Amino acid sequence: MAAMIKFRNVPALQRYLLNNMYKNSRSISTSKKNDETVTTTVSNTTTVTKSTNEDKNWVSYGFDYTSKEEDTNAHHASFFFSVTICLIFGGFSWAYAPDVHMKDWAQREAFIQLRCREKKGLPPIDPNYIDPKTMKLPSESELENVEIII
Repeated sequence: MAAMIKFRNVPALQRYLLNNMYKNSRSISTSKKNDETVTTTVSNTTTVTKSTNEDKNWVSYGFDYTSKEEDTNAHHASFFFSVTICLIFGGFSWAYAPDVHMKDWAQREAFIQLRCREKKGLPPIDPNYIDPKTMKLPSESELENVEIII
């Protein structure tokens, strides 16, 4: 969500990239410092707004570097949506999702089969679950020297 809001402010992204590119290289100037300074005159110094005093120590959340209001609105919106959508709706869908391992289905099917066998008067589990004619067992002579652990 934060990335979508950041893409809205492409000039801020470009400024960030340019600032990081120029941090790696430093230029040396040999000109006199007195000639490079720029002076301006302010005609009315009493019109200092309250927002400049408030914004003096403002640190951006990273959504907008120029407007404190846009930055805080984007910050609150992105965290609200991430918590609401990811945690609340994600937890709700995870808790109420159908059984992916089919455990509930297997138990329900077992109870249905047991109920049907009880109505027919059969034992819950047939002792000859696999037909003995289809099983190929070793003869008694082959099993004489073999230790059978039960």
